Amino acid sequence: MEPDPTATVDVPVVDPVTSAAPVGVAAPVGRRYVQLVLVLGAVIAVGPLSIDMYLPALPALADDLGTSQAGAQVTLTAMLAGLALGQLVLGPVSDAYGRRRVMLSGLVVHVLMSVACALAPSLAMLTTARVVQGLAGAALAVTAMAMVRDLFEGSDAARMLSRLVLVIGVAPVLAPTFGGLVLGFTDWRGIFWVLGAAAAVLVVVAGVGLAESLPVSRRRPLHVRSTLSTYGSLLRDRTFVALVLTAGLMFAAIFAYVSGASFVLQDVYGLSERTFGFVFGANALVLVVFSQLNPVLLDRFTPLQVLSWSTVAGLVAGALLVAVTLSGSDSVVLLMLPLAGVMAAVSLAMPNTPALALSRHGEVAGTAAALLGTVQFGVGALVAPLVGAFGEGTAVPMGVVILSVTALGTVLTWAVVRPAAKRAQAA
Repeated sequence: MEPDPTATVDVPVVDPVTSAAPVGVAAPVGRRYVQLVLVLGAVIAVGPLSIDMYLPALPALADDLGTSQAGAQVTLTAMLAGLALGQLVLGPVSDAYGRRRVMLSGLVVHVLMSVACALAPSLAMLTTARVVQGLAGAALAVTAMAMVRDLFEGSDAARMLSRLVLVIGVAPVLAPTFGGLVLGFTDWRGIFWVLGAAAAVLVVVAGVGLAESLPVSRRRPLHVRSTLSTYGSLLRDRTFVALVLTAGLMFAAIFAYVSGASFVLQDVYGLSERTFGFVFGANALVLVVFSQLNPVLLDRFTPLQVLSWSTVAGLVAGALLVAVTLSGSDSVVLLMLPLAGVMAAVSLAMPNTPALALSRHGEVAGTAAALLGTVQFGVGALVAPLVGAFGEGTAVPMGVVILSVTALGTVLTWAVVRPAAKRAQAA
């Protein structure tokens, strides 16, 4: 008798104590490992680049389409909405049909929507295309994360995610710079042509360079009831929820910095555009260095230990940032030192949080990664406007927002995640 695929089934919770690949899946090594890092890194960069690369062109876009600045910014919100909500649907789809098929479909749709954006004659058409482009980006984000969980676990997963975090953290910071370079020889429509061409190349690269990571024997039937049941089971796992929220809160610190830095550094501290680019790039370098320090730390410490102390470091750096902004100091150096500390802490927390979260639910890695990605982008999208909403002409709102999210992340890690790990170890 065949089992009812729509029956309610609780998702098993696995304590991430090993670092081996899941049973039946060969973890890549050597050249194949490097190839996996490069291809997944390129694929996962498509989303952040699509979000931020056209930001320097928003004023010109508004003029060309006859809309206001707020109207032009709606196209950014549309992309974020598609990226966040799309993962909730496409994560379970990848659990049912495999990662590779969903990823390649996402790349093809991204190419088509980039062309649609480049040719859009109106704001309504552009906004619609951006929503669908966000859905395509969701397919890429969720399948890349799920592939890592399919092939690695524990510290090995955290090491792989450290490589990808280099892209996830740095791409949003550098994307506007890339957009500015493209605008040097074309208009805002040309940026979408470039994004489409890049995605088209990746269709070939991913098609050749990535093998399916989810065997047919480990796939789950796609039914609304079973999908909702899976999400319900994930949400009943308090430790998983705490890890997902911590990931979103720490990622939100980057969103708060990116959304407020140009106004704070140029309007409040009086930096020129060139100096701002240099200072902004310095913090991107901090993200690069510390995200690649994480694999070294994992040779001596567990992912939970690195996460625990990185949240504390972020909290301390956030508190120092607020103190500097409240002091009225006009020293850019004093401002940037605690900001660098925040970026360092976030770059260490970002790979270890999803590694721990996904290790608890390897059987539904796509669905778990979908919830993780939705919360990350959702919290970031909610937090970023708060920097400007609480006052202009001062750096205090940015500091307070960063302190708040790092403080909440620290509380969740130390009050929920660590006690649960101790109980599991004792058992």
